[in-house]
Amino acid sequence: MMELEEMWAALLSEDPPLIRKAWLELTDDEAVAVLAHLRRMSVEAGWAEVQQLAARAALRVIQADVEASGF
Repeated sequence: MMELEEMWAALLSEDPPLIRKAWLELTDDEAVAVLAHLRRMSVEAGWAEVQQLAARAALRVIQADVEASGF
């Protein structure tokens, strides 16, 4: 199991394999919270542009994996 800091570094890395690895290690409840946070990061004011871009990249990878799995 990843440490919290390591998990967020992976999710925001813009590296699809790292994002997938971190995402798949989350419990269902954690995944819901992380997804909500990434969505906020991607659109809310107050986040640096690089953070918003990284959040959007993570959301794209997660969405593609969800769609590929048939959910």
